[in-house]
Amino acid sequence: MTDIGYLKSIDRQFRYYKSLGEKAMQQVDDNILFIQPNEDSNSIATIVKHMWGNMMSRWTDFLTTDGEKEWRERDAEFENDMDSRELMIQKWEEGWNCLFNALGSISDNDLGMIVYIRNEGHTVLESINRQLAHYSYHVGQIVYAAKLLKKSEWDSLSIPRNKSQEYNQKKFSEDKGDRHFTDEWLDKK
Repeated sequence: MTDIGYLKSIDRQFRYYKSLGEKAMQQVDDNILFIQPNEDSNSIATIVKHMWGNMMSRWTDFLTTDGEKEWRERDAEFENDMDSRELMIQKWEEGWNCLFNALGSISDNDLGMIVYIRNEGHTVLESINRQLAHYSYHVGQIVYAAKLLKKSEWDSLSIPRNKSQEYNQKKFSEDKGDRHFTDEWLDKK
């Protein structure tokens, strides 16, 4: 298989969503990270804990073992028991590092291989796409919860409200070059 740039592209996408979640969490006080709005909702910390559990299970030895590891305790991931930003960030980083290390270990030649998640076969490409969708879903929850629970002004993570025309004028006045939209996010980090 020739290099189609998929792995570089998907790495950028994962880094974009990681950055988006971090920018949202940085805007809120520590106590907000642990608020569970109601019995059927998760706190930001609990969402992070679930993402960590999923990432550790899916990306550890992902080419050779089922993505749902026997040691994973998924139900425990939804217990609202984390009590510090430091622990939450530690789990966040550990999960993402596991993902990025796994992605860095493969090539385009591996994309057609079959891997298993809960004994269901997926190509490596399909399993990567599945995880991107899963993590972007949860990062969206983190952003929404942070924005909803923060009591002061929110620093927009995209185009601020009523600023679309100004934003577009700026973007269309720039040289296109060969930058990708996620480069902008990663450069600002």
